[in-house]
Amino acid sequence: MNDSFYEQLVARRSCTKNIVIHIAIIAAIALFLILTTPLLGFFSVIITILLAFGAYYFVFLKLNVEYEYTLLNYDMEIDVIYSRSKRKKLLSFDIRQAEIMAPKDSPRLNSYHPEKTLDFSSGDSTAKIFAVMTPVNQKNTRILLEPDKKMLEQMKSWMGTRFCID
Repeated sequence: MNDSFYEQLVARRSCTKNIVIHIAIIAAIALFLILTTPLLGFFSVIITILLAFGAYYFVFLKLNVEYEYTLLNYDMEIDVIYSRSKRKKLLSFDIRQAEIMAPKDSPRLNSYHPEKTLDFSSGDSTAKIFAVMTPVNQKNTRILLEPDKKMLEQMKSWMGTRFCID
């Protein structure tokens, strides 16, 4: 069999929102400790430690995000990886069903009006981000990807004229 397989990791850039979330959670935990120590004594320290572990596990680990694009022939799968350890499948679609794939700011995309946009790019404003217009769950969806040169070549072989580089 002549299956083509390619996978690529794209790390999501840390934005100012993530830094603000870190600072706000740490400040809230410190404020909780300061306000509850006179009332609860040593018990407030135990509660604060539990809150800190909870914040680390449920919030901080989710802020370090990578996307993995997997292309097996014409099947594209996108997974999210949190803190390089926890993986979750986000989306799977057939690129042959896509209406068009072009750079995000291409004028060729002006006639398409997506109901939903899914951003799986790094968030870097200087990166070459492509938009794939495809039906997902019976909704017109714009999927933002940041494929490298090799993945673009493989996608072009399956999409044909619906693939535009501009």
